[in-house]
Amino acid sequence: MSDSVQINQQSTLSHLDSDGDITMVDVSGKIATTREANATGQVRFPNEIYAQIKAADGMTKKGSITQTAHIAGIMAAKRTHDLIPLCHPLPLDKIGLRFEYNDALSSLTVSAVVKVTHKTGVEMEALTAVSVACLTIYDMTKALSHDIVIDGIHLVKKTGGKSDYSHA
Repeated sequence: MSDSVQINQQSTLSHLDSDGDITMVDVSGKIATTREANATGQVRFPNEIYAQIKAADGMTKKGSITQTAHIAGIMAAKRTHDLIPLCHPLPLDKIGLRFEYNDALSSLTVSAVVKVTHKTGVEMEALTAVSVACLTIYDMTKALSHDIVIDGIHLVKKTGGKSDYSHA
């Protein structure tokens, strides 16, 4: 198998019309339901930098990395439609972020849960919240090292709408 992405021929890409032109998904005929998405990612540090950050409980000269990332993640989720061209603006009901130190991986794990009662899901909002929170942590700590890696950002679970999903 090559490195190219294989698309199931039975599936269709929702942001392409029958002519292959880009389109925003028409949700006007859908019924509003409660939808929730969970996403996660991590920021990995060199061991000595991780130990320094954890010992300071995430406090840097710029302030608390987790508090700043928390606010950034919330703001990003609320502005997803401004960042991702074909996303609908959504009246989000809940945005929650959690930060956990992982000693085994010298990393900070970022998790987000986003909830809405609407006609479309919030996967992109949860992924955007995690992504921007991780980028904020990088920004807050890059003076300590540039050997910081952001990885593993993915959708963990979504409920509501046409189908549920859970990452195995």
